Amino acid sequence: MTSASTNRRRALVAAAGVSVAALALAGCTAGGGGTEASGTLTIGTTEQVTALDPAGSYDNGSFAVMNQVFPFLLNTPYGSPDVEPDIAESAEFTGPTEYTVTLKPGLTFANGNDLTSSDVKFTFDRQLAIADPNGPAALLYNLDSVDAVDETTVVFNLKSENDQIFPQILSSPVGPIVDEDVFSADSLTSDDDIVAGNAFAGQYVITSYDFNNLISYKANADYQGLLGEAKTDTVNVKYYTDASNLKLDVQEGNVDVAHRTLSATDIEDLRGNDNVKVVDGPGGEIRYLVFNFNTMPFGATTAEADPAKALAVRQAIADLIDRDAISEDVYKGTFTPLYSYVPAGLTGANEALLGLYGDGNGGPDADKAAERLSAAGISTPLDISIQYVAERYGPSSSDEYAIIKDNLEASGLFTVNLQSTEWVQYSEDRVADLYPAYQLGWFPDYSDADNYLTPFFLTENFLANHYDNPEVNDLILEQAVTADPAAREALIGEIQDKVAADLSTIPYMQGAQVAVVGSDVAGAEDTLDASFKFRYAALSKG
Repeated sequence: MTSASTNRRRALVAAAGVSVAALALAGCTAGGGGTEASGTLTIGTTEQVTALDPAGSYDNGSFAVMNQVFPFLLNTPYGSPDVEPDIAESAEFTGPTEYTVTLKPGLTFANGNDLTSSDVKFTFDRQLAIADPNGPAALLYNLDSVDAVDETTVVFNLKSENDQIFPQILSSPVGPIVDEDVFSADSLTSDDDIVAGNAFAGQYVITSYDFNNLISYKANADYQGLLGEAKTDTVNVKYYTDASNLKLDVQEGNVDVAHRTLSATDIEDLRGNDNVKVVDGPGGEIRYLVFNFNTMPFGATTAEADPAKALAVRQAIADLIDRDAISEDVYKGTFTPLYSYVPAGLTGANEALLGLYGDGNGGPDADKAAERLSAAGISTPLDISIQYVAERYGPSSSDEYAIIKDNLEASGLFTVNLQSTEWVQYSEDRVADLYPAYQLGWFPDYSDADNYLTPFFLTENFLANHYDNPEVNDLILEQAVTADPAAREALIGEIQDKVAADLSTIPYMQGAQVAVVGSDVAGAEDTLDASFKFRYAALSKG
């Protein structure tokens, strides 16, 4: 993906209810208690980090770290999905295409460097300059330029008027503000250089960094943002490759908080353990199967390229996936069947997939799949390779994809070559056209339909799967600047109908947020909220 295209720069965004009026500065909420942080907390996770540089990663594991240590102009307070000024004093539209942010005075990074409008301009300029394929530059779809007017005033010049999304973008994975004296302007900065440079200004700083093994954080006494003071002084985050070991450590008290990702069976078992609490939060996580339009069977770069046959293959697979079996047998109800691109419960979700595929009522239909392939002139069984990543989305991924493989092969229509790869390699391979079909999960930043459309279906999308429907592209751009709620909802429905017919992805599961904490740990309820950001500073022990 390149930064030159005006179509590729939107992903993970949402904006329902964002006003063009000035956003007033909010007081500190659940994160700040007005007393000095104390104590130590250990958190365990299986989610891997790709990179600490905000320009070089676009995944939940990396963003989980960024949310603790980097400052944002706007952020979501505990308990809300709506943005408010964070290190900003104010933020408002001062013209149809002009968004002005005023920083709080006297801001500094933990290394002592001043944090000024120059750093803000540098942050967004480098995102567009680097435009890393695994980075979030796609979010800056509507950004034309950034002006540092004075030490504390920044003006974002937008391409299109009436952008309903842009304030949310500033709190998204593209929004962490970085230190121009530590980060490179035109290339990614290494994790070691970021940590050594102490280039942090969030609620925590990183004091020790062992990549995907252990990260140690210390509360940042100089943080001046929306979320307030951290409740715990020292947080150690331990990374696991085996979720069963994480379960063992949390139930034995070696880990205070287990967050992303235990198996559904382990969570069910831990609900009966008096030594821990299982805390559930609102969910927007989805699981989906991605097709590479170049390398899938009959894809554009294969020897037997044929768009009609490739579509028939995608349709037949959609006919065969048994969502109920995955939900009940693998996830014990912690994930439920999903038939829409926008998850159930969000404005605009229309279950476009339900009537088009399978038996029309949510179940699989092998006869319909066979008819599609036969009508397209495809000989069966057809060989197809599907890739998944077990440690990224939890140990249940192996069982999940075993069911999908069985669904396809039991029909007699497919022979599935199922393989798993570690996440760091996976994230490189999938954008290099190495996987004809592959698993991904999506953990949202915001509770808005746009969050589930723009990353996937713009011409140059985050998936980099060569999907290109100009009509869908234009509709996505249109909904983002449509202020009338009813008109926007209609556009969101139309987009889903069109992508359901194209099937560049097949969403099939929707899940909740879950954390398992020791009986003496408080605050998980505060941070497992509709912002979908797990902030360590809300947690305390004893």
